[in-house]
Amino acid sequence: MDLKLPIRIFDELSESVVESTGLLDLASGEIRSVQYEDYDLDALGLPAEDESYEFTSGLLTNGTRDVEFRVDVDVMSGHYSVTASELLELKGRAAKLFTAAPADAAPDVPLRKRRRN
Repeated sequence: MDLKLPIRIFDELSESVVESTGLLDLASGEIRSVQYEDYDLDALGLPAEDESYEFTSGLLTNGTRDVEFRVDVDVMSGHYSVTASELLELKGRAAKLFTAAPADAAPDVPLRKRRRN
């Protein structure tokens, strides 16, 4: 099965957040086609290389519902991925996200604050 889901990526720095989008491969945990928003990768380098880098998280969305997860960054290759254990948990959470009743039937629940790993 070849299932790739669009996700948002947040590279957390001590004073700012670098946002990007990508495609999460649910078979391998690799994140491909990362596109940074308002960030010059060539001039500034990988956000994870910055001395103020703290962590990276991902966000999978369906309507108004979200699932947040930890993202690993390989500084040497520049690749983003999800660990096998995190991917297993994410698959279960994503299944619930996409099989739940329509979002407009759910009560308004504020987005939870992104966790720090």
